[in-house]
Amino acid sequence: MSRIALISDVHSNLAALEAVLRDIERTGAEDLLCLGDVVGYGPDVVECTDLVAERASVTVQGNHDEALVHGGYGFHLRAREAVDYSRDQLKPGFFSSLRVRQRWEWITSLPLRHERGRDLLVHGSPRDPTCEYLLAHRLHRDLEAFEEAFAATERALFVGHTHLPCAITDRYEVFTPDRVEGRYRLGQRGEARVILNVGSVGQPRDEDPRACYALVDEEGDELVVTWRRIPYDVERTIISVGAIERLHPSLGERLRVGK
Repeated sequence: MSRIALISDVHSNLAALEAVLRDIERTGAEDLLCLGDVVGYGPDVVECTDLVAERASVTVQGNHDEALVHGGYGFHLRAREAVDYSRDQLKPGFFSSLRVRQRWEWITSLPLRHERGRDLLVHGSPRDPTCEYLLAHRLHRDLEAFEEAFAATERALFVGHTHLPCAITDRYEVFTPDRVEGRYRLGQRGEARVILNVGSVGQPRDEDPRACYALVDEEGDELVVTWRRIPYDVERTIISVGAIERLHPSLGERLRVGK
């Protein structure tokens, strides 16, 4: 049996990322993969970029990572201001060191997708890897998007972006962690394919302020996903956001309530 850990949407929240990495070390996971949005919203841009680059064997590009180069078009004002702040923390200048240049090259050259055996990893969706939301509550209104998503993988499509952990099956059923006691087993209900959202490390939006990530255990064709919720020092991040004039205080305060 093999075990991997999947993280997403770190959003420059070092306290949350460090807590999650400590938990991953205790689980015995053999590999760590990241589904994007390393930066954006949070205060610890350089530190989180370096940690993810060091620890994750694969990181795909998220919309906030993409915006470092192309700008935060379509972002709301506070998100756009955070992208601008992140860019200024990372982008090398004329006299920047090799380390700064390597960091910028890494974060701006992330792949849009990663195939892992029968599974596919993207930030948003297969047809729009960085920006499209596969939202469970829009399942039947956005049926074409979900049909294309299921068609893009043989087994599991791992995504982030919504910050809402869940499993969406090709039988068009939705299972939140609360509904399945934090663990989902593929095929248990007759489904052949599934979209698995791993949740957010740095900015949960399911009204649970704890950091979220997923462990994936695989043995042959069997796939079991366990969502892990990890408490961290939320106040540390809130204080750090408040100390940066260019970040709106609400970007920290929302972390208390997981929205």
